[in-house]
Amino acid sequence: MDVEDEVDALFKLPLGEFTPARNALAARLKKGGQQAMADAAKLVPKPSVAAWVVNQLYWWHRGPFDRLIEAGDRFRRAQSTQQTRNSAGVREHLEARREAQAALVRIAADVLRDGGYSGTRDMLRRVTSTLEALATFGSLPDAPRAGRLTAELEPPGFDMVAVLLPLSGETHREAAKIPPALTRPLGAERALEPAHRKDAVDAAARRSEEERRRLAAAAKVAVREAERALRAARIQAERSAATRETATRRAKDSERRRAEIERQLAKVVTEAEAALERVREAEASAKQAAETAEGAERALELARRRLEQLTVNRN
Repeated sequence: MDVEDEVDALFKLPLGEFTPARNALAARLKKGGQQAMADAAKLVPKPSVAAWVVNQLYWWHRGPFDRLIEAGDRFRRAQSTQQTRNSAGVREHLEARREAQAALVRIAADVLRDGGYSGTRDMLRRVTSTLEALATFGSLPDAPRAGRLTAELEPPGFDMVAVLLPLSGETHREAAKIPPALTRPLGAERALEPAHRKDAVDAAARRSEEERRRLAAAAKVAVREAERALRAARIQAERSAATRETATRRAKDSERRRAEIERQLAKVVTEAEAALERVREAEASAKQAAETAEGAERALELARRRLEQLTVNRN
């Protein structure tokens, strides 16, 4: 593997193995004479737990992760096109992004559990916020690098959302329009009255201002919808965490009861075996006593017969 692949491999590891593997990579690079790369590798920070979980989603659950990014791209494009006039269309894309995000949060809860971490409400909130931030940036070139996150992210604010919205085709056309006064030959400038030139410039400015307001209004709608989606995702995450905690508690109670029943069963089995042994001993003793009694009876009968014979002979 080249150095980039080896760095990627660090972020795929269980979190507890990150630091030893990073130091080992730096040592190998240094031994190979790549001191600059070794120094850079040693400075790669260990991810937070929430960032590590999102990295695992990227590396090992790419299908659901890509669906979230694609849904974020579609939602962003819908906000800046003719669909901004169709709130139902925007809501449809937002709902798709929300469902993709909720699916990843459910997987994240399993990743936390398998990694030995508690899926608390705060932890799932951090994961949810990071996923929402990545969905907002989508596949833009300056988006945070998924798979190598070292800290959780917060969704961008209103100003940043407005910047991220691409210009629609109509906006590009309006921006490309140049007032006629600026496109005429120099000698024809005198043919236009100053008032006419000013009206043309003002009309272009008004069109630009209207477009800016339209985009700003669409961005505000997007922010409100994103905030509602975040609240819904957090509520769902809290419910999932509460359900998991309840299930874990019940499982522990069931395990304790099972262990107690097994102990009681073992005690009963031991007592039953001891009682059975006593029964066998009593049966053996009874048999022996019966045999002794039979022998005594035979001896008594024999003694009586002899006594009778002695009495007869004497007479």
